[in-house]
Amino acid sequence: MPSPIKTTAISLLITGLLLWAAVVLALPAATVTHLSGPLVARTVGGTTKALSIGSKIEAGDTVETARRTYARLKFSDGSEVILKPDTRFKVEQYAYDQTKPKEDAGTFNLIKGGLRTITGHIGKRGNQDSYKMKTVTATIGIRGTIYDLLYCLGDTCGAIKPGLYLSVTDGVVVITNNEGEQTTLQVKAGQYVYVESSTSAPMVLPTKPDISFTPPSSVGSGFVGKQQQGQGDGSGPVDCQMR
Repeated sequence: MPSPIKTTAISLLITGLLLWAAVVLALPAATVTHLSGPLVARTVGGTTKALSIGSKIEAGDTVETARRTYARLKFSDGSEVILKPDTRFKVEQYAYDQTKPKEDAGTFNLIKGGLRTITGHIGKRGNQDSYKMKTVTATIGIRGTIYDLLYCLGDTCGAIKPGLYLSVTDGVVVITNNEGEQTTLQVKAGQYVYVESSTSAPMVLPTKPDISFTPPSSVGSGFVGKQQQGQGDGSGPVDCQMR
């Protein structure tokens, strides 16, 4: 019969391991690093939490910016996202362990509004299709890049047509939707793409659309990608305009 001391020690060890496992599993997906106004996150359980600089974003959270709020999020794989005002952005699935590249997973959903992002390690090691940015009209995959997205409807579009706009600053993006049958378009740096709906094929625009993305300096206006580093004096960020 095991002694009470031994039993207690084993119980404490098991409890400690379970607590450690819970902490590992609960590691946040991202941190709010810059903010210019009110920001909230809606959890999977339906609760709403106010966010500030330093707040953590978990897998399953839907982040919402107010009408004049810009927010910058930094993910644990090194990627960053700048959200523009009146944007709803969900972290549907997120898994990143530096020692387990084959288990990488990053699935995001731009429900409405716009963003600018520089991608991190997810999608650049292990399975290159482990990164997905979903919208109502199309899904974006990456091959290492900086890109902007805008999805607008009705009065929120101003002078431009409603739909999804994609702009690539660095690297290559693959945009896919179902137009009768699956349509995939490879988008290179400097190209602009428009997708009217989930049943219309993505199309490369001949000129830059009348759009803009001008976050305040406190949030940061852009990112410098690998392809831009070493070009010019490298003193300023790459600024790909998207509203």
